[in-house]
Amino acid sequence: MKTFNCNFYIFLLLILPLIFESCCLARVQVHIINKLPDGLAMTLHCQSHDNDLGQLRLTGGDEASWTFSVNFWGTTMFYCDAQWDDSSTTYRFVTYDAARDARRCQTECWWMISEEETLYGYNQESEYWELFPFTSA
Repeated sequence: MKTFNCNFYIFLLLILPLIFESCCLARVQVHIINKLPDGLAMTLHCQSHDNDLGQLRLTGGDEASWTFSVNFWGTTMFYCDAQWDDSSTTYRFVTYDAARDARRCQTECWWMISEEETLYGYNQESEYWELFPFTSA
C-alpha cells in the first residue's frame, strides 16, 4: 500500500504543474486594429495593474498586439486609452478581463476601432464581432 501512495504522490507532483499551466495560466494574445475612416491615426496607451505597455501610434490599418498569461486567481485585466488625431476626447476600453473574456477570448482577443465611439470585439466562442462601449477616460 505504501508503494501505491508513494507512486500516486509522485504522479501528482509531476502532473499537477502541467494541469495548472494549461488551465490556469492560459496564454492570450491581444490585437487592436485601427480601422478609423480616412486613414486617421490614433494614440493608444495600454496597461494592466502590473504592466504598462507604453504609448503606441497607430496609423490607418495598423495593428498593436501583445501576449500575456492569465494569472492564477483569474483577475487579469488590461485596458487601453485611445485618442484619435482629430479629437481631444480620450476613450477607454477593457481589452481583456478574465471574468468576461475567459471563453470569449480563449487564445486571442481581437479588437477593431472603426469610427469614433465604435469598438468591435471578436468572440472566439460565437465567431461573431460584437459591439462594445467606450467610456471617457
